[in-house]
Amino acid sequence: MFRRSGDDLLDRWDGSTFIRTVFAEGKPLAFATSFEQGRDGLSARVVLERPRDREAVEPVVRAMFVTPPTEYLELRRRDPLVDTLELEYPGVRSVRQANLFGALVRCVTTQQVNLRWAATCRRRMAETFGRLHRVGGAEVYSLEPERIAELDPAQIRALQITTRKAEYIVNLARIIARGDLTMEALAQASDEDVIARLSAIRGIGLWTAEWILARSLGRPRVVAGDLGVRKAIGIGYMGGARPSEEETRRATVHWGASAGVAQALILHALAEKRLASLAAQAGARRHAPAEA
Repeated sequence: MFRRSGDDLLDRWDGSTFIRTVFAEGKPLAFATSFEQGRDGLSARVVLERPRDREAVEPVVRAMFVTPPTEYLELRRRDPLVDTLELEYPGVRSVRQANLFGALVRCVTTQQVNLRWAATCRRRMAETFGRLHRVGGAEVYSLEPERIAELDPAQIRALQITTRKAEYIVNLARIIARGDLTMEALAQASDEDVIARLSAIRGIGLWTAEWILARSLGRPRVVAGDLGVRKAIGIGYMGGARPSEEETRRATVHWGASAGVAQALILHALAEKRLASLAAQAGARRHAPAEA
């Protein structure tokens, strides 16, 4: 995802090391995570901007990916498409967005534009209003709600971000800076309550709320209002037809607790322009005669 959308200076991936920030006790903490494949699986080596931040950063790193639940093996047995995708892209998982303000800014900037332009907008915000961190020989920026809350939306509009989006971002910063919206509170809430709390904020609708459920909270939520998700489900399960939001939900209800993993795989295949051919492979497997 980060390779395709471009470097926004906030979540930075160079092919082996992921550099980002998370907020703890009101402070941005920067860290760099490098991944290595060993005999016992994937290992992560973390370099901290400040060694004393280990206690706050370690749980974020351990929960960085949306991982398969125990039900995932059964889903792979029942759904040839999910099994085909897992075999083709083993270990492809969603990266969780633990920085709530950053996750919401990511959602707002991607509304009705392509991902590369959205990343360019965030990069301009980072360079203009962000705080620079240096960790492991690399640089990364954080956007602090308290700083953005002090801005006039026109200052963000000057970066070629629409007036409406600029207003949404400043309003979100003010809400989070006041402590009226926290990741901890959302994590304790039901899906319905999370959607209700977020949708009550100007500029935040069901689409954004469901992405926060899926990619920040790691819930098994299908973002059925997302055009990319609907396109992927249409190609994967409906022969290329473009399903409605309700049809998308019905087509994926069998994903159950594994929805977060299945959604990441099917979107990755779509972005790699391999989904149609992989769906055809899965279809052939589905209709192949059983072995004697």
